[in-house]
Amino acid sequence: MADRVVMAAIGAPHGVRGAVRLTVFAEDPLALRRYNPFEADGGRTLRLTSVRVVGKAIVAGIEGVDDRDAAAALRGLELSVPRSRLPRPGEDEFYHVDLLGLEARLVDGGQLGTVRGVADYGAGDVLEVVGKRGVLLPFTREVVPEVRLDEGYLVVDPPPGLLDEVKEPDRSATDPSDESA
Repeated sequence: MADRVVMAAIGAPHGVRGAVRLTVFAEDPLALRRYNPFEADGGRTLRLTSVRVVGKAIVAGIEGVDDRDAAAALRGLELSVPRSRLPRPGEDEFYHVDLLGLEARLVDGGQLGTVRGVADYGAGDVLEVVGKRGVLLPFTREVVPEVRLDEGYLVVDPPPGLLDEVKEPDRSATDPSDESA
């Protein structure tokens, strides 16, 4: 398990007074300030002074960052905190960082691959598993009935057809650009 957890990443400046847009990886973006101070690359410490919603963006003020140029210089920095400052996840809850690197095993014991990413495209978390080929799996109890963090794996029961090989259609008989017909 990682001893530091990335809570947000700094994006583009917002306005001329040093505010920045954030990509937030926390469940409650507006609660980020309670995790102050944050550590960034090279051991740099940053403290958020405000966090607010502006349109569809999360915008934050950072202590000591007072203009657009200073905000732009922070672009790309990840804001992390020690795991010890985070609440323990509840039963059947996981920090995404803990899922990364887990072996994905099929219910019959076969190996599917390794969890390389966790994303949420709006309909719930999705696991990116890489192995012989990549596959995206919904992170639901039905598809992932067991997560064994201490043992380094999770069990996958994919829906029928999800892992079937995709075959390219034979277009030779119906190709409209074929002028020999």
